[in-house]
Amino acid sequence: MPEFWESVYKSNERMWGENPTDNARNVLAFLQKHNIKNLLIPGFGYGRNAKVFYDEGFDVTGIEISKTAIERARNYFGSAVTIHHGSVTEMPFDTNQYQSIYCYSLIHLLNAADRKKLIADCYAQLKPNGIMVFVALSTNDKRFGLGEELDKNTFHSPQGLTLYFYDEASIQAAFGNYHIIEAKEINEPEENPNEKHWMIVCEKKTAHNNT
Repeated sequence: MPEFWESVYKSNERMWGENPTDNARNVLAFLQKHNIKNLLIPGFGYGRNAKVFYDEGFDVTGIEISKTAIERARNYFGSAVTIHHGSVTEMPFDTNQYQSIYCYSLIHLLNAADRKKLIADCYAQLKPNGIMVFVALSTNDKRFGLGEELDKNTFHSPQGLTLYFYDEASIQAAFGNYHIIEAKEINEPEENPNEKHWMIVCEKKTAHNNT
């Protein structure tokens, strides 16, 4: 997997453009309403989504598997943002706890065991009352069903990636023990969309909140 993403980033200087996703802007507004000021982003890429939070004064930390992507991210942030080099499957990379974690379009690239571990690792690094947001492919996305079917909702795509697609049942199974406060399908981009995702928002409840 590291070799795949190194190849992708080296051959596509700005494959997703410079602008953040519509969802990143929406998540920014949501987190600001909750007075959140710091953020961990697993799957940092070259920082296009991170920049919208950084520009609003968030303390941002990233995790990224591609050295090339990290080098390009330095054009945005210099040394002001900590970016851990490695796979999210190797979390945690530090002992910090964060007010929020934003994982966009990454979890569906992992196998079942790694998806489960990523969710648990992210939740473990949340502060009490912290919020984590995952954006993952929906079974209603146009790519669902393309390529070789490997398992339920899992396909090896023509582009060479193995993709897992979420529906309501699989979201509940994966995130149900992590205090889901919202789960909804979203279009990306919002106008003239070409992708369909789920946005899953979980809050880390304290023992007091659970009673």
